[in-house]
Amino acid sequence: MAMTVHVDVVSAEEEIFSGLAEFVALPGETGELGILPGHMPLMTRIKPGAVRVKVPNQTDEELIFVAGGILEVQPGLVTVLADTAIRGADLDEAKALEAKKKAEEALKSQAAKIDYVKAQAELMEAIAQIAAIQKLKKRGH
Repeated sequence: MAMTVHVDVVSAEEEIFSGLAEFVALPGETGELGILPGHMPLMTRIKPGAVRVKVPNQTDEELIFVAGGILEVQPGLVTVLADTAIRGADLDEAKALEAKKKAEEALKSQAAKIDYVKAQAELMEAIAQIAAIQKLKKRGH
């Protein structure tokens, strides 16, 4: 049997995933992070993107989109505290593309009185969702 670590992915609204995993990969603040059983303790911020969880005896990885948050790694436990988390199967490509388009238009509009930091964050989140959807499509789902 493969070595495993318990993984919890939670948002403010709900628990998205809780179970054993052979590894977890996610977008860290300075690049992609890979967490295996026995990883040293760690706490870091994560960027918008896909959290991939390899579940034992399951061919496909669990894919969860997060809009940023915190990763905590302790012996035997990996916790992802996400600002927003959406199961890969629940991602809506049309909605993400529309959000991306609106954020791009808001950033281009010189006349509009908008919060550029907020618009840029919304654009990054939409782009990350679209990338997660494309990963799912490549897997054939």
